[in-house]
Amino acid sequence: MAASQARPWTARQIGFFKPLLFIVCLYPVMRWLWLGFQGALTANPPEFLIRSSGIWALVALCLTLAVTPLRRCLGQPALLRCRRMLGLFTFFYSALHVLGWAYWERGLSLSAMWDDIVQRPFIAIGVLAMVPMLAQAVTSTRGWMSRLGARWHTLHRAIYPVAILSVWHFWLIRAGKNDFAEVYAYGAVLGLLLLARLVPLEGRRGNRP
Repeated sequence: MAASQARPWTARQIGFFKPLLFIVCLYPVMRWLWLGFQGALTANPPEFLIRSSGIWALVALCLTLAVTPLRRCLGQPALLRCRRMLGLFTFFYSALHVLGWAYWERGLSLSAMWDDIVQRPFIAIGVLAMVPMLAQAVTSTRGWMSRLGARWHTLHRAIYPVAILSVWHFWLIRAGKNDFAEVYAYGAVLGLLLLARLVPLEGRRGNRP
């Protein structure tokens, strides 16, 4: 009831909120730059940046998947106007994560990267998750939405397997250290968000004659 009585945001309010959200999403980059200027990127800066960009990619993914449930709970359709930006930030931090691995760990050597993909399952799963994310980032514009039609929605539903692959990738990384606390936390959050997106759909189907 509260959601249905909520007053929708005005164009001015959403116009203020989106730039603010954009700045918030840049916080990790600003933090890395600040730590770099301070010489405080730990004893192993490449490892820190690879790990940190991966964590922030997961955070951005959680925020992206939270948009639809929040829109339903708060009764604010304008929140959907933030989803594309959050999705692109998810891709941005994921791409930094992959590029950090490719540059610092494998020296941009295609053969070395291929060996890593073949021999290390967590690398293969991470790269596999990037494939649909790349396609979604490229086709995120209105022009591509018009060109692809119904196929656009099918492509962008791949965010669900991306979320599963991302948690699996994280779990395999932490398996070597037997440290799963963060994995369970992100897995639980993503699982709840996926459930929150799917349950209302089931409810609507059940109400159909």
